Amino acid sequence: MTPEIAIDICRKAIQTILMCSAPMLIIALLVGLLISIFQAATQINEQTMTFVPKIVAVFITLLIFGAWIINTLTIFTVGLFDVMVTL
Repeated sequence: MTPEIAIDICRKAIQTILMCSAPMLIIALLVGLLISIFQAATQINEQTMTFVPKIVAVFITLLIFGAWIINTLTIFTVGLFDVMVTL
């Protein structure tokens, strides 16, 4: 295995990780921002109020994007096996 192939595999792995985690991270960020604005407006400082909506939103996002994530990971894995065959 040449260094170029190893770097390419690592780059594709990091890119796949970022693409697969992006929907959940973006939704958690948006829900956290909305809850923070609500807490600032009402001056309610309950810590559990931030975690429960984020967890629910992330689970719903995972249900919506789950098939796409599995498809993306499958494509990456098949590509990885194709590269290993040629070594």
